[in-house]
Amino acid sequence: MESLRNEVDRRKTFAIISHPDAGKTTLTEKLLLFGGAIRLAGTVKGRKASKFAVSDWMEIEKQRGISVTSSVLNFDYEGFRINILDTPGHQDFSEDTYRTLTAADSAVMLIDGAKGVEEQTKKLFHVCRMFGIPIFTFVNKLDRYCKNPLSLMEEIESVLGIRSYPMNWPIGVDGDFRGVYDRRTKRIELFEGGSHGQETTISDSGALEDPRFRAILGDHLYDKLLEEIELLEIAGDELDMEKVSAGELTPMFFGSAMTNFGVRPFLEAFIEMAPSPMTKKHSEGSIEPYDEDFSGFVFKIQANMDPAHRDRIAFMRICSGKFEKGMEVIHQRTNKNMRLAQSQQFLAQERISVEEAYAGDIIGVFDPGCFLIGDTLCGGKHAFRFEGIPMFPSEHFAEVHAMDSGKRKQFLKGIKQISEEGAIQVFKQPDLGIEMYTIGVAGALQFEVLEYRLKNEYNVEISIRRLPYQLARWIVTDHFNKDMLAYTDTLLLEDQYQRPVVLYKNEWSLSRMEEKNKDVKFLDIAPLN
Repeated sequence: MESLRNEVDRRKTFAIISHPDAGKTTLTEKLLLFGGAIRLAGTVKGRKASKFAVSDWMEIEKQRGISVTSSVLNFDYEGFRINILDTPGHQDFSEDTYRTLTAADSAVMLIDGAKGVEEQTKKLFHVCRMFGIPIFTFVNKLDRYCKNPLSLMEEIESVLGIRSYPMNWPIGVDGDFRGVYDRRTKRIELFEGGSHGQETTISDSGALEDPRFRAILGDHLYDKLLEEIELLEIAGDELDMEKVSAGELTPMFFGSAMTNFGVRPFLEAFIEMAPSPMTKKHSEGSIEPYDEDFSGFVFKIQANMDPAHRDRIAFMRICSGKFEKGMEVIHQRTNKNMRLAQSQQFLAQERISVEEAYAGDIIGVFDPGCFLIGDTLCGGKHAFRFEGIPMFPSEHFAEVHAMDSGKRKQFLKGIKQISEEGAIQVFKQPDLGIEMYTIGVAGALQFEVLEYRLKNEYNVEISIRRLPYQLARWIVTDHFNKDMLAYTDTLLLEDQYQRPVVLYKNEWSLSRMEEKNKDVKFLDIAPLN
């Protein structure tokens, strides 16, 4: 029991969230660099670059220079086991990010120092709030022009409604930052960019009172730093970890992922402060991570990660106990016993066979086609179900069919598998005789990914006809009547779970239907299954 507790306590599992182009994948790779998982950091900039980000494994990610699916990355650092969930920053792939956050114990909110809090950051922040996830903030790109640090603190409070506590403080101004002052250790750390941040660099550090720093920084910068430190101590918040856990306060770090500026101090402070795995609620109550009975849930399914084998992997968050390769568990949804074989952990698509894992870890298990997102697996005698992963409404819709009717079988297989991954939502018109699917996605770029994957992974070319709808709502009522939804600017469909869904062209159409059907619930978030 003591060894189980020790293993669980050293797990730190977190997601990195941000607006596109804030530098999220770059920060992820620098954490891997400091953790010794890689020797040279790649970059996601430029299609012609010889190096690609190791967390971007799909060919389309390398071509477009963006992350379109979540990556799970593991490494050890100073006695801790770090599990990073690198999520897509692009809003068109936000559905994957929302689900991935259910597997995280905390989140790192990455903010572009010049742009501040952006639109996608707001959405992801509120999802973290909904799941009760503590948030740590990393203000990035201090090697360029940035907003005033005090202004950024005010913006975070006014836009997101959360106070911030700077863990370190930048030294310098507007693109000429020389280092950071660590408020915990009361030390200055100066940085050199080195090989543009591709390798770890040795920095010059020492106590604030060390007279050589006045000589290095100059009287103006040094005195300015002393004034700002005094201001923070007098007027700033105290670091209260109970408020951090409650989502009322975010520890704030400044740095530059591209040049490794402030990354190591952030990593070391974060793993000390971030929560280890916590109690999880389920249908029968709750379970502690130290419970000896194994339990976990599937939050992501990915087909064809290995093009040579066309396999399918279910990503599982372990919530309690110890996983052992080949162990037998209860698949709660079907109430069947199954053996978990071919367990793996990942660095992008590089796989390492896993013999054992503990609460907080993310593992991949071979999926013969029986898993769905949200499935619970239990190692004890009694099965229970973890609280459902929410299904968010799509915002873009299209009718999709195979251009070659002879490829029907491959088309249906591809649509089924990609929808089970959660990348798309599949709808059908009730009682419609022909085989026509309406596909819903969070962002229009997902249609390009769908077209690319069906062609390259399933050898099917498709026709996509965009539809003029912008909103979807699930319908919940005891007395469902199709006639009450008979409007020319709406479309009644069924989702893959045979639940009625209505598509609307605009907010006005939705408001009108809500007004005329007071006894009907129009859900914008539904359980996944």
